[in-house]
Amino acid sequence: MQFDQLKRREFITLLGGAATWPLAAGAQQPAMPVIGFLNVGSPGPLAHLITVLRQKLAETGYVEGRNVAIEYRWAEGQIDRLPALAGELVRRQVAVIIASGGNSAAPAAKATTTTIPIVFSVTDDPVKLGLVTNFARPDSNATGVYFFLSDLGAKQLGLLHELVPAAARIGLLVNPDNRNAEAVATDVTAAATAIGVKINIVRASDRDAIDAAFATLVRSKADALVVGPDPLFYSRRLQLATLATRHAIPAIHPQRDTAEAGGLMSYGTSLTEVYAQIGIYTGRILKGAKLHELPVVQSTKFEFVINLIAAKALGLTVPPALLARADEVIE
Repeated sequence: MQFDQLKRREFITLLGGAATWPLAAGAQQPAMPVIGFLNVGSPGPLAHLITVLRQKLAETGYVEGRNVAIEYRWAEGQIDRLPALAGELVRRQVAVIIASGGNSAAPAAKATTTTIPIVFSVTDDPVKLGLVTNFARPDSNATGVYFFLSDLGAKQLGLLHELVPAAARIGLLVNPDNRNAEAVATDVTAAATAIGVKINIVRASDRDAIDAAFATLVRSKADALVVGPDPLFYSRRLQLATLATRHAIPAIHPQRDTAEAGGLMSYGTSLTEVYAQIGIYTGRILKGAKLHELPVVQSTKFEFVINLIAAKALGLTVPPALLARADEVIE
């Protein structure tokens, strides 16, 4: 009898505990939001910028792996892959898409969805790219950062001409797959005409073509080089810096990272600030901000960097006036 009574008490206790089972099972945690990241490039060259993006997301309250997930899609330099990669993110039902790395990722994302918010970074006017119709109050599913690199060719040519005033033949490297290539070529050619120098346009859309472009510059006896803005050239910045030094061609680049990698000079907007702003906007959208509350940000910080180590390797003396205008001098 005592044994039966004990079993009966255990069974009642078990039933009492079972009363809480449906509540525990039904108390599901809210789904973790997912950010889609779409980029034309490769992860390695952008690792430091992804770190900045994550830091800014964390400052808005979202830590990757803890309360937000990020699905990365890299085109590895193949622009034609972007629409399919954007489609993958849409099917994944991400909460927001970050489209960065030049002017191709954002249009690909925009063509794939009209409802998922898109945070872009582009070097060309986003109105001309069809991403927004209004900077101050975006009226579509996209907003982000416009960082002007495509409009700086004339300024870069002027700085290069100050350093090597005797240069009569100057190369311009562009990627024919980039939709801004012709606009950059037109801008730099017009600026060259104004100062009496000749522009030799060379084109490259992959690593081997960059080698071939430098061979062309050597054969044509180019005195200097302007490197146009392009995700490929950013990812191949070490290759570009090495080739320019090897062939003794003074070159100016659009981003400071190339000067840090051994390039002679750079003039352009800060990519660190661009990715910081992308992180901030993405976090705000996850918190519920509407796109029309987030105006397109136009970069205002421009960096002029001179690498004196590279200048010495090229046998160049940088004029004091040019040094004085540099935001940073690498020695």
